[in-house]
Amino acid sequence: MELPVDADRLRADIEGNAAFGRIDLDDPEAHGRTNRTGSEANRQARDRLVERLEDAGMDVTVDAIGNVAGEWVPDSADPDAAPVACGSHLDSVPEGGIFDGPLGVYAALESVRAMQDAGVEPERPVVVVSFTEEEGATYGNGLLGSSVATGETDLEEGLAYENDDGETVGEALSRIGYRGEGTETLDPAGWDAFYELHVEQDTTLEDEGVDAGIVTTITGISHCHATILGEANHAGATAMNERTDALAAASEFVLDVEAAANDVVAESSETAVGTVGSLSVSPNASNVVPGRVEASVDVRDVKSESMDTIAEAARESLARLERERGVETDFARPSVVQPEPMSDRLREIAHESADAAGRSAIDLHSGAAHDAMRVARVTDASLLFAPSRDGISHNPREWTDWADCAAATEVLAGAVALTAGGDD
Repeated sequence: MELPVDADRLRADIEGNAAFGRIDLDDPEAHGRTNRTGSEANRQARDRLVERLEDAGMDVTVDAIGNVAGEWVPDSADPDAAPVACGSHLDSVPEGGIFDGPLGVYAALESVRAMQDAGVEPERPVVVVSFTEEEGATYGNGLLGSSVATGETDLEEGLAYENDDGETVGEALSRIGYRGEGTETLDPAGWDAFYELHVEQDTTLEDEGVDAGIVTTITGISHCHATILGEANHAGATAMNERTDALAAASEFVLDVEAAANDVVAESSETAVGTVGSLSVSPNASNVVPGRVEASVDVRDVKSESMDTIAEAARESLARLERERGVETDFARPSVVQPEPMSDRLREIAHESADAAGRSAIDLHSGAAHDAMRVARVTDASLLFAPSRDGISHNPREWTDWADCAAATEVLAGAVALTAGGDD
């Protein structure tokens, strides 16, 4: 259905949120913020969101892990019906952008306000949610609030995560007044549907000139760790043919992982990626042959088989290095998050909404994790994208034009209204 949104109101909300944790840079195109969970900026952002939700006539609750939710139950809705939920997160990475997370939260709120302005009468309640600590920049590995709400992570375990200063999630939330009461959390399993709008963080929509992306699958993620042991020795007194250089071996390992990912892209899955993003070299001195290297590997794809193939190629690379270079190696794959397909039902509704609003939309995958992938394990979930200028994200230069924000929000609003039974 066609459901116009107030672009100026949406912009004011996002710009207002951007003031909390704002970082000033000598760059007119930079609009950065640092909004860590438990910080004063995080408290202020939460307070402002609660005010905006209440202004829209929503009943606001804070659960035991700090997730904020506002529920709209108009007279037309059955209060006992499974609600349609939508939202994202307010926290950021250090020196991040202003759209990653907040666009999804305030677009969800704007969807409710657009329905109210248009006199839409949904049959189901509508919930706007802001999940705690999606980024994992301060606590845990990310997606904390949605992981606890969906039972992926135990509440007590989640509350016990510590930041670099030793403060737990529970302590930080209590300090800023967002610990919530008791042990109850949101129950996404009781939702009829969940929609999340996010900036794409890539260039597909920008390159294609498309208003919105409708995600088919959120990528799986596998983290691997490799250790390469050589022999530290004097850089000047050790002949080249007498060395067991751990860093030289690690250099081949990095290239092998890259080659394995490229092979998978060429042969079976163009969405596969493999990255060695971190090396720790010891003793890390210019006049010492490196004796030990620890490497972290990030493998992602929408196909679990592709992830397995790249990880196995990394393991085989280490075995080759042992044979050819005389190093000792160790390989571990402690974390595997499987790819998560989005709901076909909600994807069809999102396309219907885009068509009705006169907005262009295409299917694409997500190469980054989002709260929608946790929610998708317990109910129907959909992830929508707005274009990202140059694909830049997690950076003060992250930018989505205001018109693009509004266009994607129209798609979201129509989809939420249709799903909630407000098509009349």
